[in-house]
Amino acid sequence: MKDIREQLAELAHEQWAGWMKYLFVNSTEGEDGQVIIPASLVVRWKRQMNTPYLDLPENEKESDRVEADKILHFIRLNFYPNTRS
Repeated sequence: MKDIREQLAELAHEQWAGWMKYLFVNSTEGEDGQVIIPASLVVRWKRQMNTPYLDLPENEKESDRVEADKILHFIRLNFYPNTRS
């Protein structure tokens, strides 16, 4: 079970790292190392984090589905290796 736990932890890290890369690409880093997130993204992300999944627009749901697909792929590989995906 530890192996599966470690693999899931690796996936969680990859998903987090992907988010952080996106955040930093869309932000501005000052000479002092501070990072400034554009106000338009702050407004958008606050709206998204306070909106239940079912109430999100379809394009935002699709972004979450892409992440869910990564988890499903892991499950299929580890628990149903002989099925086609």
